[in-house]
Amino acid sequence: MVARFNTQTLLTALVMLFCAGLVLYPMFFLGQVALNTGDPQQWPPEEYGLGNFDGIFQSPKILLNTLHVSALATAMAVVIGFSMAWILARTNVPWRRTLESLMSLPYYVTPLVGALAWSALAAPRSGFLNQLWYALGASQPLFNINSPMGIAWVMALFEGSVAFVMISAAMKSMDPALEESSQVLGAGKFETMLRVTLPMVAPAVLGAAIFVFAEMLGSFSAAAILGMPERFYVVTTAIWTLVIRFPPDFPLAAAMGISLFAVMLAMMYLYGRIMRSTTYVTITGKAFRPRLMQMGWVRWALFAVCAAYLAVSVFLPMLALLYVSFLKFATIIPKDIVWTLENYHTAINLGPVRSALGTSLFLGLLTATVGVLMMGLLSWIIYRSRTPGRGLLEYIVMFPQSVPRLVFGLGLLLGWVIMPIPVYGTIWLLLLGYLTVFMPLGVRTISGVMVQLDKSVEECARVCGASWLYQLRTITMPLLRPGLIAAWVLLFIASVREVGTSVLLIGPQTKVIGPAIISSWESSGLQLTAAMALLQVVIVFAALLVLLLVAGRMARIEGE
Repeated sequence: MVARFNTQTLLTALVMLFCAGLVLYPMFFLGQVALNTGDPQQWPPEEYGLGNFDGIFQSPKILLNTLHVSALATAMAVVIGFSMAWILARTNVPWRRTLESLMSLPYYVTPLVGALAWSALAAPRSGFLNQLWYALGASQPLFNINSPMGIAWVMALFEGSVAFVMISAAMKSMDPALEESSQVLGAGKFETMLRVTLPMVAPAVLGAAIFVFAEMLGSFSAAAILGMPERFYVVTTAIWTLVIRFPPDFPLAAAMGISLFAVMLAMMYLYGRIMRSTTYVTITGKAFRPRLMQMGWVRWALFAVCAAYLAVSVFLPMLALLYVSFLKFATIIPKDIVWTLENYHTAINLGPVRSALGTSLFLGLLTATVGVLMMGLLSWIIYRSRTPGRGLLEYIVMFPQSVPRLVFGLGLLLGWVIMPIPVYGTIWLLLLGYLTVFMPLGVRTISGVMVQLDKSVEECARVCGASWLYQLRTITMPLLRPGLIAAWVLLFIASVREVGTSVLLIGPQTKVIGPAIISSWESSGLQLTAAMALLQVVIVFAALLVLLLVAGRMARIEGE
């Protein structure tokens, strides 16, 4: 019994220390470097102060750019999310379930791919839509996707699906009695939606706004692709520029990262205060059955709205990239079109590109496999064990969700570049970064299944004399199989599509596909970049298809 207790305690302590180190170590170095006002090349710092922060607030243009674009994008994303949620959760729109399933597609397309596609469509000089506009005799572009509004538009398209998921969950569990009372008293359906439904789901709308705003603050891909050609910088692109230039300005980059993190913490605090000071109770002990509004002919207009969102966020961008990837020169003028397969041949056979693709696949497999084991154990410690400090561990595990990924990547860079262990520039530092930033995703996915398991099954095994590790291996993990598989696929997808963390951690021999796409866009033009981006999309959707097939098979087995 003593040995069993010691084994469990030792392994639990090691996992807790390792995870705490993954999260807190880079943030410690980030704060220390941000306060370094002496020689930036000297370590440890000789002088400390707030001088690096003075420059940010004396010339706040970059911070104001970030807040401006994030606020615009958040407003549009929440409007998109609320509108789609109301249509699909509260009305009898045709093919409602199919449309609801398709609403997750923008998330998997990724902002990087979307930004490239919309650059091909609406760049002020070379965008296809503007080329057609010029061909009609116009002298000014019809669209300018490289403007702050254009950047916000692209970011909102791909975060709108996240807002939809958060808001629709609240709408589905909402008591429809107040909506029905409103209509009985003479209010129209759209008036009821604005004056009754919206206030009732205010917590979900506010939560979606806070979450999306935090994601926008840390967004890198869309701002890099669309903003930097016009020298429009946000905090994340400014940090990247400060780090890759020679000599790098790590203290100023770290100060910008801390400032961005501080804004996110302030938003989280504001959200908590609002939630504590207001009552939003709409679900009581009284049973109710959600009913859909009968919209008549308007339901076809609502269907068109949903189809239009999917078209501009998924289908039109993908068609644009597919079209560009088969061109020798990016044009829409028929007489100038030259078709070619050379872009795909180059993307598959060019050494750096093939190496980046191979590294991404290997890193995705490694992150998903190690992550599932580590995060499965973390979920068990947090939700099953009686280990002291497991509540604090949960806060530490979820902490990376509140830090922009590029900022976390900067902390890892600063923390490991001075270490005598040769980790910087290797795939192992990328693995550490991915395991850290994806820890909340993995733990939440697995714990969603963990909390549904009855503890009595594990207790019976313990009473029968099974050791802790044997019980974990033969009972708990098999029962968690659906959550583990889902977590594995999601971690793989997240790793393959990740840009913010890896853009600062890659080395000459460890390039991955996300940063490689950005490098190709800067140096090789849009055609080759489009082919590379589509290869990334194919990998992501292939992994998603595997997840759906496995989930369907398990559902059939459980049904039998």
